[in-house]
Amino acid sequence: MEQNRVIIIGVAGGTGSGKTTVAQAILRRVGAKHIAYIPHDAYYRDLSHLPPEERSRVNFDHPDALETELLIEHLKALRAGRPVEIPVYDFTTHTRKKETRRVEPQRVILVEGILVFAEPALRELFDVKIYVDTDADIRFIRRLRRDVAERGRTVESVIEQYLRTVRPMHLEFVEPSKRYADVIIPEGGFNEVALDMVVARIERLLYGAEGEEERSGQPA
Repeated sequence: MEQNRVIIIGVAGGTGSGKTTVAQAILRRVGAKHIAYIPHDAYYRDLSHLPPEERSRVNFDHPDALETELLIEHLKALRAGRPVEIPVYDFTTHTRKKETRRVEPQRVILVEGILVFAEPALRELFDVKIYVDTDADIRFIRRLRRDVAERGRTVESVIEQYLRTVRPMHLEFVEPSKRYADVIIPEGGFNEVALDMVVARIERLLYGAEGEEERSGQPA
């Protein structure tokens, strides 16, 4: 493996599966200074041209709701050593904010989202593909709590959206994308054994066997 190769990692899974928990665990264990973290959610298309009542009817769980082509451009730029300005999305209004977030190039790029394995052009950029697998009832409860607490939704609107788009799109796009994963993690960020294996793999890609020995003080 070439010395300065950039590693791109994708973390996918259904809504509320624990993707963000896994991503944060990787950031914490590998070291955030080595990782450029990009959530696919930041690339939802701006709906400011639509009246507010129409925005809520958009199918946000379909791949077309995301500007994945811009994410692909940004990943290629980061891989080439150039910083990018990623969008900042306002989930309460379904619009992009005027400000952006600057992401500097790093040895590891970590991309997280429900649909990151559903798009072939995006999927082929990943060196490591991780799917977080969690039971549907647990995922729904987590989503319900999050959307009410963090995104200003009512319980009724969350349930309606889940039945109308979230569940059908999960079955059509998210669940089938699991077959592309290199690693499937049950129980999300609470699966310490799986996380240990994933982090060890990332460190081996980053440092090689010799670097891993130096970091751990043990033979690899």
